[in-house]
Amino acid sequence: VTLKYATVLVIAGAAVNLTLVTPEKAIKLAANDFFRHQLSKDGGKLTVFKEMLAGCCAGMCQVTITTPMEMLKIQLQDAGRLAAQQRVMPSVVALKMGGTSAVLSRAYNTSPAPQVIRVSAMEITRELLRTKGVTGLYRGLGATLMRDIPFSVVYFPLFAHLHQLGQHSSEDPSVPFYWSFTSGCLAGSIAAVVVSPCDVVKTRLQSLKKGANEETYNGVVDCVRKILRKEGPGAFLKGASCRALVIAPLFGIAQVVYFVGVGEFLLGYSPYNIYSA
Repeated sequence: VTLKYATVLVIAGAAVNLTLVTPEKAIKLAANDFFRHQLSKDGGKLTVFKEMLAGCCAGMCQVTITTPMEMLKIQLQDAGRLAAQQRVMPSVVALKMGGTSAVLSRAYNTSPAPQVIRVSAMEITRELLRTKGVTGLYRGLGATLMRDIPFSVVYFPLFAHLHQLGQHSSEDPSVPFYWSFTSGCLAGSIAAVVVSPCDVVKTRLQSLKKGANEETYNGVVDCVRKILRKEGPGAFLKGASCRALVIAPLFGIAQVVYFVGVGEFLLGYSPYNIYSA
């Protein structure tokens, strides 16, 4: 039973990620290219500062999708976590009451399990819109900006310079697809670890359903203060390695698709292109 609900916790929120991660990455990559072009169209060299500025602007654009996506994902994960706690609770109580007694265990386990209400992303969205309006989907916007802007500031200049190292020559600036993938993985994992403290704060603030002994927070400063006081500085790096493992292939694949030109290939064979030819 414990393994079953641990699996539920792992996949909870996956549908939200699959639905919204595509437009989020599209906005992020396209916005970065747009601002890089705007900052270099006077013919001047694109300095590292301008690259960081373009990344900053891209990070600000992507939160229009990122914040609701993260909000819904965290609510679904919280619902799965609390449901798992309800299911596992009888076993915990039985152990505390003396689970070594076969008679007691059988008598206790025959009681019906508590009913757990399963929720979907659409149900959570409707409830948030009904109770809090559109602003409910953007709870934790400041913390999301605090995470996504530094991520983009670190990621895009780092990727650009790593990617440039794979060019065949100054006359042939093309880069093998595997180099784009490796550059995206490396830059993404480094940026993910750098902004892990911001991600921890954002996740705590966006968690609406708290357990019996879980802390509540009143803003970014209060969250940082309570984490430092009760859990220590190490708590800000919780999940950093897992986040790096997720972000690395995600950005590696995204950059390969973007630089190889899969989008342009698909658009070239779109019905609109065929009819307009």
